[in-house]
Amino acid sequence: QLPLAGSRLCLYEDGTELTESYFRALPPQTELVLLGPGQSWRGCATDIERLLAALCSQQDAVVEAARKLLTDERAPRRQKLLADLIHNLSENILAEDKEDDKKWFEGLESRFKNKSSYMQHSCESRMRGYMREVSGFISNVHPAARDAYRAVIDLMADKLKSVKYNGCYFDRREEEEAARLCTVEGWFSCQGPFDRDDCPCKHSINPYSNRESRILFSTWNLDHIIEKKRAVVPELAEAVKTHDGREVNWEYFYQLLFTLDNLKLVHIACHKKTTHNLSCDKTKIYRKRKQNHEIS
Repeated sequence: QLPLAGSRLCLYEDGTELTESYFRALPPQTELVLLGPGQSWRGCATDIERLLAALCSQQDAVVEAARKLLTDERAPRRQKLLADLIHNLSENILAEDKEDDKKWFEGLESRFKNKSSYMQHSCESRMRGYMREVSGFISNVHPAARDAYRAVIDLMADKLKSVKYNGCYFDRREEEEAARLCTVEGWFSCQGPFDRDDCPCKHSINPYSNRESRILFSTWNLDHIIEKKRAVVPELAEAVKTHDGREVNWEYFYQLLFTLDNLKLVHIACHKKTTHNLSCDKTKIYRKRKQNHEIS
């Protein structure tokens, strides 16, 4: 049914066009593609393109077909591929409100009405926990320096409240702020291990996509590069004790404790449990004194 002029015969595998002599040399059962004028075939990549097009245009039908295949499939690798396909195609990333993705909210308190509010709450809870650890360290501070330590804690607490405990990082409506953590509409990528620029495994996750991803994201660690318990908090306590009239640069410690300057999102498999052996920058512990210049 194809016109002879302009038609070509190609290998299915890689799209190589066949000559008559090449055709006669092919082994039995070789898969071929017959192309009409203007058609092209790039091997398996063309099938992948068609598959991706089907995933976008017929998502529900593909999910149903994958489920039917899964019931009869016995090969472990194929089972996993089909299960992952169903999982990914069941994502509802664009839905924000509870009414539009009720399954995402299963197991959560009824007060959460949209995804961002829950993600903000999770972030705020983490930051409040860090603040409690800093406050709880006061028993280890020299008695003469405890008032100064409390004053620093109060300044940090006020700063955290003013930025809503950094929960804006998880508010998809705050695009400019969220971009610091997110790459595309809620995607988060592993930023460890700490001795490399990027995780070699390229872990990534979108906790807004479905309930399973939301739960899995809770296992990721938000970890301090310069360690909170071993380095930052003890250094702060020492700074208020030995300030010798200098003003403690509390904002530097705030950045180390509560911001992305010192916090990295790490997949649990890439989280190094060993000591990081990093310390605070001694030049930033105290504020520089303002110098008064006399005008002659």
